[in-house]
Amino acid sequence: MKNLLLTLAILIVGMLFCGCNATEQEPWPIVQLPPDADTTNAYWKGIDLAPKPPVKPLPVKEEAQHFILPEGYAMEGVLADPKIEQPGAITFDGNGRMYVLELRSYMLNLESEGTLEPISVISRWEDKDNDGTYETGGPFLENLVFPRFVLPIGPNTILTMESNQDDVYAYTDTDGDGKADKKEFFTDNFGRAGNVEHQQGFLYWGMDNWLYSTVNPFRIRWTPNGVIREPTASNHAQWGVTHDDDGKLWFQGGSNGLPSYFQFPVHYGDYVVENNFAEGFEVPWGADLNGIGDMQAGMRAVRMPEGTLNQVTGAAGNDVFRGDRLPEELRGEYFYGEPVARIVRQIHPEVREGLTLLHNVYQEQQSEFLRSTDPLFRPVDMTTAPDGTLYITDMYHGIIQEGEWAGEGSYLRVKILQYQLDKVVGLGRIWRLTHRAFERDKTQPRMYEETAEELLAHLSHPNGWWRDMAQQVLVQRRDQSVAPELETIVRSSDNLLARFHALWVLEGIGSLQASLIRDLLHDPNPRMRKMAMWAGESLYKAGETSLANDYLAMMKDADEEVRMRALMTGRLLKIPGTEAIAKHELAASRHAGLQLVAKQVIDPPQISSFFGRSNPNFDEQEQALVDAGAKIFSSLCATCHGPLGAGTPVGEGELMAPSFIGSDRVQAHPDYFINILLHGLTGDIEGQSYTGIIMAPMGDQSDEWVASVASFVRANFENEASVIQPEEVTRVRQETASRKKPYAYEELMELVPKSLHPTDSWKLTASHSESIRKGSSASPAAALTFEGWTTGITQEAGMWFQIELPEVHRISELTFVSPSINRGRGENAPPPLQTYPHAYTLSVSANGRDWTDLIPDGRSTDNPSRIRFAPTEAKVLRIALTESQQDIEGEWFGRKRIFKTPWVMRELAVWGW
Repeated sequence: MKNLLLTLAILIVGMLFCGCNATEQEPWPIVQLPPDADTTNAYWKGIDLAPKPPVKPLPVKEEAQHFILPEGYAMEGVLADPKIEQPGAITFDGNGRMYVLELRSYMLNLESEGTLEPISVISRWEDKDNDGTYETGGPFLENLVFPRFVLPIGPNTILTMESNQDDVYAYTDTDGDGKADKKEFFTDNFGRAGNVEHQQGFLYWGMDNWLYSTVNPFRIRWTPNGVIREPTASNHAQWGVTHDDDGKLWFQGGSNGLPSYFQFPVHYGDYVVENNFAEGFEVPWGADLNGIGDMQAGMRAVRMPEGTLNQVTGAAGNDVFRGDRLPEELRGEYFYGEPVARIVRQIHPEVREGLTLLHNVYQEQQSEFLRSTDPLFRPVDMTTAPDGTLYITDMYHGIIQEGEWAGEGSYLRVKILQYQLDKVVGLGRIWRLTHRAFERDKTQPRMYEETAEELLAHLSHPNGWWRDMAQQVLVQRRDQSVAPELETIVRSSDNLLARFHALWVLEGIGSLQASLIRDLLHDPNPRMRKMAMWAGESLYKAGETSLANDYLAMMKDADEEVRMRALMTGRLLKIPGTEAIAKHELAASRHAGLQLVAKQVIDPPQISSFFGRSNPNFDEQEQALVDAGAKIFSSLCATCHGPLGAGTPVGEGELMAPSFIGSDRVQAHPDYFINILLHGLTGDIEGQSYTGIIMAPMGDQSDEWVASVASFVRANFENEASVIQPEEVTRVRQETASRKKPYAYEELMELVPKSLHPTDSWKLTASHSESIRKGSSASPAAALTFEGWTTGITQEAGMWFQIELPEVHRISELTFVSPSINRGRGENAPPPLQTYPHAYTLSVSANGRDWTDLIPDGRSTDNPSRIRFAPTEAKVLRIALTESQQDIEGEWFGRKRIFKTPWVMRELAVWGW
């Protein structure tokens, strides 16, 4: 017996020895603390850097086993890698086809290398066999640079734009092969500078038929006369827009981990509410992650020993669930993902006296609606689906923090290396949230083939997705023949939500009448009264100003929330008498919401920009010009152009003078506006006639007067152009002294230089070129975009930058932005370093061989910079530095630092004909 036991023991040891040799693994990485890490500091204190097994991706079915959900709920995969890679968001078209925004270049390595490579994709998928998974599809649009959004606007057309660009394009599949083959310009002035996390995201069709995005404080809308825009509040969002049954938009913040703007419809402008979140809302309760602790803020952000996040730090994707195939307790609840915490949070909005307080539904249990023990679960988008359930987009990725925050010496970097999270790339899953008491709706949408009658029936569907999409398709068709049926629904349907959507279809197809609005303002349901006021605003702006009295009457409604909304409408439309009623409410009402709105109607809050465009804050002299222009505009220009800059309506579809709102003409070359003010303008503008017929010349006014009013318009009404200096007016006045009559539009456009539109045939080269930030391309061509180009080292004489056009043009100037480098904060900080070319020569050539020094001793003094010269025939332009700058010693938050002064340019434009 003893011999048998000994023999078994030897066999077992031998098997273990052989097994170890047979399954020999790479050693787990040994990660060292950075040399200057202070382990007594909260950032590093308690960090565990013992070798750990690498985090490995799981198959879809295995990942599903790691979800922790309330009783009865489950997650089903509907689409996954390898069919899709690194999904960032999804959306559906009118036929239920799912478009996936595949951000295939996102964080493929620790250095963010390749982030701006054109490898991302927008794919389209269908569930043709109706088994619940999307098996048919593939890339609809390829070779994209980190696309910002995807929005279907027709049977085979989407809107999207790329990172660091300013233009939105429509892409269409014209031959039915499932791939876009036609590209059309949609709108511009839509981009923002910054890393890929800080640029605008999403393009969302609101119930009011306007399109909204994160970051941008404006909305846009297609009309038969082109895309228009209007200012909104600053939404302070990054990744996620949704709306509730009453059409109110909810924006999702990013880096703060919290919902951002949601108290009131965002088009009413900025209203500041101090207390938005219930106690403890900022604390996430993720599942145990076995100590991984990969949080950007260091150990102070880690709950140990679980290794989970202890305060929200990132958020992405949101949805007010409006489906019909999950329990009623989820309808109207707000969901968003916290991908750092690996959770999906359910929020209950509690409205108290017109103000919304957000509660984590599972706060008392110290839990969340959905948690995962798989550290690769990265929920980045939520979507109410056509089948009535909630879809969750899971990027399923190793690193979920842009490379700027995972640099050398950072806590996050050592944790990524410890668990080899940088190795997990190219994956991604789309999940369906289900409940055992419900089946998904298997009806497959076919709205693009349906009749108007069939679409009208969907307006009362219990699933909000069907109502939204039916409205959008009806508005896109602009079929006014359905107006009588729509009005019947609005007036007599017993389904309040159907009435809402029918009202907005009427507005969207141009068939809304003031008589209907007036009747609805007396509706017994206060929600309908609020919706009627909102819809009627478009009529007021179009000239139905008699509604002013109706709105003033609504400010005395019996319902406090209706009175709040009426005050906001009055402030938006600048209805005389609004402020007086607000003052009365302030004195007479104790209602919290009325008090807040009334105060801010009287004294609107000043809101700083958020991830704004390039124009710097005005200095004292520039602000004085703009302020002076505001007074001139109010007293003189507003008569024809309207107090809101939208043009004064004089009849159905007619304006006395053009709208200034988001005007490409206003924001174009300064000479356009200066010439009009000096000499006047007459006739049609881009085929549109105006009853004012002629813009009277103002040449008898001073150069400062002209500069002031032009600067005010260029800096307001959703315009973001540069200030015009009096010296520029002087120059134009001298150049056009012989002009004796107003310009015709076409004549003026022949005289004013235009920004030449870059194409792939432009060739940009430079003596030096470095990445401007982690993940950027280090290409001179990036100077044309928001990404930007830099020498990377301090300016030296002899450095050069060259632009070669495909053919000879008549060129008159170059403009570009050179961001300054701060050397500290506060009043005592040294002045920032300027990165424009301090001293330079500008040379031009028509053939690349024979050169002319057009500006032999140029100097930059302003940012943005404008290099102007006499119109010259040129194909190649070269800027060469003639002086060197010096590195400067200084301090940065108490540490000694050498500040370099590189040459930096972005948003480079070549102006000419």
